[in-house]
Amino acid sequence: MFGVDTSELIVVAVVALLFIGPQELPRVMMKIGRWVGRVRGYARHFTAGIENVIREAELEEMEKKWREENQRILAQYPADRHYPDPPAAQRAAPVMTSPPPDAEPTLPLEAPAAPDDDPTPPSARPLP
Repeated sequence: MFGVDTSELIVVAVVALLFIGPQELPRVMMKIGRWVGRVRGYARHFTAGIENVIREAELEEMEKKWREENQRILAQYPADRHYPDPPAAQRAAPVMTSPPPDAEPTLPLEAPAAPDDDPTPPSARPLP
C-alpha cells in the first residue's frame, strides 16, 4: 500500500493515538475512511470515463476501416455489371434432408447385429 511497511503503520498509529487521543481516534478514523472511499470512487469514475473515451475512439477507427473496405469492395464489384457464373466445382450441391416422395425405398446401410454381437450378458440370454 504505497510502499508503507508494517512498522511505519505502527509508528503512525502510536503518534495518532498520542496526538488525537483515545476518545477521538475512532471518529477521526471513520472520517479518514470516508475520505479514502470518496477518493477511490472518484478515481473509479475517472478511470471508467477514460476507458469509455478510448473505446469510442477505437470504435470510430474500426468504423472508418470498415467504410474504406466497403468502398473498395463496391468499387471492385459494381452492382450494374454482369458477373459470370462460378464454375461447377465452386457451386454447392443442394442438401437434401429427406428423400423426395416419389423415390424408391432404400435398404439400410448397416446389417442387423449378429447373435455374437448381442450386448446382453450370456447368462441373461435365452437358451436356443
